[in-house]
Amino acid sequence: MSRRISIFGATGSIGQNTIDLIARDRDAYRVVALTGGGNIAQLAQDARALSAEVAVTAQEDRLGDLRAALAGSGVEAAAGRAALVEAASRPADWVMSAIVGAAGLEPGLRALQQGATLALANKESMVCAGPLMLRTARAHGGQILPVDSEHSAVFQALIGEDLAAVERVIITASGGAFRDWPLEELVRATPEQAATHPNWSMGQRITIDSASMFNKALELIETREFFGMDPAKIETVVHPESMIHALVGFTDGALMAHVGPPDMRHAIGFALHHPTRKPLPVDRLDLVKLGQLTFRDPCETRWPALRLAREVMQAGGLMGAVFNAAKERALDAFIDHRISFPGMAEVVEEVLVRLSSQAGHNAAGITLDMVAEADHLARIEADAVMQRKTW
Repeated sequence: MSRRISIFGATGSIGQNTIDLIARDRDAYRVVALTGGGNIAQLAQDARALSAEVAVTAQEDRLGDLRAALAGSGVEAAAGRAALVEAASRPADWVMSAIVGAAGLEPGLRALQQGATLALANKESMVCAGPLMLRTARAHGGQILPVDSEHSAVFQALIGEDLAAVERVIITASGGAFRDWPLEELVRATPEQAATHPNWSMGQRITIDSASMFNKALELIETREFFGMDPAKIETVVHPESMIHALVGFTDGALMAHVGPPDMRHAIGFALHHPTRKPLPVDRLDLVKLGQLTFRDPCETRWPALRLAREVMQAGGLMGAVFNAAKERALDAFIDHRISFPGMAEVVEEVLVRLSSQAGHNAAGITLDMVAEADHLARIEADAVMQRKTW
């Protein structure tokens, strides 16, 4: 029988790569829901091509446009946050969670409550509410599979292994657009420059997060939450070629690496076909042509987000939600040319300091409401910090 699938964030790079794989084996899948943002034309085109039950745009004022684009197709159109949650509540076997930011948390939880397998590309869900995500999956018979290339690599390296034998986990980072810039030049970096990645093809926000290493900072926290890893065992190394996605070191001194070209269809395909492996339309590495792989220590003066991530892991509680919300607001301001590139880390650090007494505690019993409140307070505080500073 065909598997019921939904794709949240269908118009982004992860969603489009997922659709590419599904379209190659169309009869194997029945599409329940596709969701997107403002790219109505793409959302409608894919919903028609895949005969989705419902297409949802997060932007309520675009509902009329979506309905017009889907007229005569038989695909239901809906808009807004409530519609996203309703779509996630529809029974599905496999759900791609690729909405960017904290907005992806509630739809992911709703999918898990239906007992679905959640292919998680929305790292913010684990950063903000890792214990809640895992608890929900266990309670409803759901499963979470990582789709970030790094966490998929760790997951695959750990298959059949004893977690007690893991000595270290090494998450690689490309270094982003500014890895070779003089430090004194970063203050003049523009959003347009930051949104150009040397290796990966991704959306604007995640590409800028790659340049600032906030993306990697989130991944460090996600590694701790997803695998229950001691933060002291989690390392980062700059790997400009982006061929090794992660390495797992064991107590016998062995390192197991996941190696492949920078193509997200690797991780997506693994999650889509898990627990089996199937052929994927990705390049095969020519090691002789590749020649060499290089590695560098990450400089925390250049990328203070890495230091902040370790402070968040140490503090625990709801500090992950505070960290992510402050980062999102600072990123908004940088994209709007209201603060400098280094200013993003300055804003996040100040918010963490100001809210540490309220948000840092045991997170075992956190609820969605608690996460939402921490997120709300952090955004207010971030805005206040940016208003007080001169950029």
